[in-house]
Amino acid sequence: MNKIWLGLLFGFCMFIAAHAQRIAVKNNVVYDAAAILNIGGEFVINKQFSVDLSGNYIGWELGGRAWKHWMVQPEGRYWLLEGFNGHFFGVHGMYLNYDVSRLELPFVNFSRRDRYKGSAYGGGVSYGYSLYVTPRFNIELSAGIGYLRFDYDKTQIREKETGPFNKRYFGPTKLGISVVYIIF
Repeated sequence: MNKIWLGLLFGFCMFIAAHAQRIAVKNNVVYDAAAILNIGGEFVINKQFSVDLSGNYIGWELGGRAWKHWMVQPEGRYWLLEGFNGHFFGVHGMYLNYDVSRLELPFVNFSRRDRYKGSAYGGGVSYGYSLYVTPRFNIELSAGIGYLRFDYDKTQIREKETGPFNKRYFGPTKLGISVVYIIF
């Protein structure tokens, strides 16, 4: 069974290599400002369609507070002119695994007194613009809105665990100012 999956993955990679005209790597400076490690990649399938995949990780504890998570966010994009040039519209998915304690985060109504451990998944739509800087570098601005479902266990600090819980969220799911390096 593993050989079948490996063969499919190899075939997909060969398809991408045969059809991708341009491939880029990117870094989101909005995440950098929040001290979140991140990297992304994008490849153009044809003149107006591309696929973007980004991921990030953070894992810190300080004074009884903790913020640990990893996230992947795939996105399909439709470019109005051509890949890596001008305006685009996208559809993105998201999966997030987290462990947060004694923090208040924007857009998510978690209590500062508790620990939350779980996952979130969902998707949404996005809009962006890629600004040409040099033949190899672009600046990309993007924003998205969507839906997420949080499934988590809640632990009250110094007490026993309670849960499981879930919470639904509708609002901003993507925000980026990215430095894009076009490999070829």
